Amino acid sequence: MDFPWVYGITAMVIGYLCGSIPTSVWWGRAFYGLDVREHGSRNAGATNTFRVLGPNAGIPVLMIDVLKGFLPVRLLPAWSGLEPGTDAWTLLRVALVFAAVLGHLYPVFAGFRGGKGIATSLGGVLAIHPGSALICIGVFALVFWARRYVSLASLAAALAFPLSVALVFREPSGVLLGFAIVLCALVFYTHRQNIGRLWRGEEGRLRLAGRSPAKP
Repeated sequence: MDFPWVYGITAMVIGYLCGSIPTSVWWGRAFYGLDVREHGSRNAGATNTFRVLGPNAGIPVLMIDVLKGFLPVRLLPAWSGLEPGTDAWTLLRVALVFAAVLGHLYPVFAGFRGGKGIATSLGGVLAIHPGSALICIGVFALVFWARRYVSLASLAAALAFPLSVALVFREPSGVLLGFAIVLCALVFYTHRQNIGRLWRGEEGRLRLAGRSPAKP
């Protein structure tokens, strides 16, 4: 498999830097004068932004975090010289998803204290396999509507990804199937504390309605 390693590594660095944009931190500081990592669950993600600042902040943070995963995967491979649909093309796109998610988890622009990567992972999956992404969104929405636990909905959506790739779409690419399995495992790893709280009945539910706090 002929792979442009120099371009691939450069693209991954760019993907990591895109993922490192700490949307919730910068949004909270710019418009509300606070760091969301010091409030709520102390997580720099869209869920905690909803929890701390409300939907007026949570919705744009969520959308930008999705774009952080979508745009690098969608745009950067076009200049790689690789043939779309080949294993090398798919491998580059998969690597870019992980680079962006790694940036969100450990953002260089925010002291390496980031979120859990769900929205950014969704953006990457939307770019690579939109059919499975829509199934994951549907599973997330259904579980969240029934239980109001974002963590549980995220875990269910993560499980739905490799299952839909393998069983619904019968994807022949081993690279893509391996990506789905590893990304699912990564979501479970980043939510290991949430899993413990869910097991003990201590996990907090999220209410989407509410008012955002005024800027001091």
